[in-house]
Amino acid sequence: MSAPIRARFQVAFPGFELDVDLDLPGRGVSALFGPSGCGKTTCLRAMAGLERRARGRLEVGGEVWQDDALGDFLPPHRRPIGYVFQEASLFDHLSVRGNLEYGQKRGGQRRRDGAQDGGLAEVAELLDLQPLLDRRPATLSGGERQRVAIARALLAAPRLLLMDEPLAALDLGRKREILPYLQRLHDELEIPVVYVTHSPDEVARLADHLVLFARGKVLASGALGEVLPRLDLPTALADRAGVVVEAVVSRYDGHYGLLELSFPGGPVQVPHGLVPVGSRMRLQVRARDVSLARSRPVDSSITNILPATVVAVGAGDSPAHVMVRLDAAGTPMLARITRRSRDQLGVEPGMGVWAQIKAVALLA
Repeated sequence: MSAPIRARFQVAFPGFELDVDLDLPGRGVSALFGPSGCGKTTCLRAMAGLERRARGRLEVGGEVWQDDALGDFLPPHRRPIGYVFQEASLFDHLSVRGNLEYGQKRGGQRRRDGAQDGGLAEVAELLDLQPLLDRRPATLSGGERQRVAIARALLAAPRLLLMDEPLAALDLGRKREILPYLQRLHDELEIPVVYVTHSPDEVARLADHLVLFARGKVLASGALGEVLPRLDLPTALADRAGVVVEAVVSRYDGHYGLLELSFPGGPVQVPHGLVPVGSRMRLQVRARDVSLARSRPVDSSITNILPATVVAVGAGDSPAHVMVRLDAAGTPMLARITRRSRDQLGVEPGMGVWAQIKAVALLA
């Protein structure tokens, strides 16, 4: 595995200060998540060298790109990065092919295979751009334009890909169009991606590592499966609170149209078409879709029922609710129940329960 990204930045604007200290993995997608104005984009721009007022230190893959204590600063054009903005910002006078060739030229000697044409063909296939190569940007949809922008950034042979809310300017239909391509990048890219978003759905689908921002500071940073279940963070209080689970397809029930997926906590079934056994998929289980029972329910319409142990009980998003953190054979889960249910069941840490999962969302 490649060396991680280490970033330490401080910058002050009128009415706002950014003070972050991050250690991000050298592969996969690290999501910078939080509300608008919390410092996510400022941090990303500092990594790119575009926010010169940001003082601190940045090390990527063992190379120091900035160290103000030593007077070192690698200018943006010399940093081997790809940057994807909210707007595609394509060159309208060039075809799609011309835009991609521009990215290749910027990559220069950084291209791993040295075959410029092969690189373009490979990236075009990855993002399904072959039918668009001879078209001009003005004839493309918003989702198509963003796919071209991502391809152009990849053809610059970056060692770090920075993405600043690449779906924010798209309507719901275009977001659904481009998300599968982003998921494909997640699976196939060997370089680290730092992805700015305020969308919980994008975090659940794409992120491996989650950095939670608030008012210019980092509230939490860690693997997605470790940060989402924490009861001391605002994410646990939100109505969309829940966990993301990595599972493997174990079988398909064609009669009922149910796909069975297994993870250490047990098997779960979801309505879905046929997927090859052994395929890895992401599941999202929201806390509001999990109820608890002291004994295993029988004669229930809920089929996904897993044994679990109560780890902790915390405040909910309203005075009537509490959030319960569970351990399902090593997999953390959350359940949102009423305070009355907690008292009636006597829910407390260490107690064994049955988690009834009313809904499971397949994310990939």
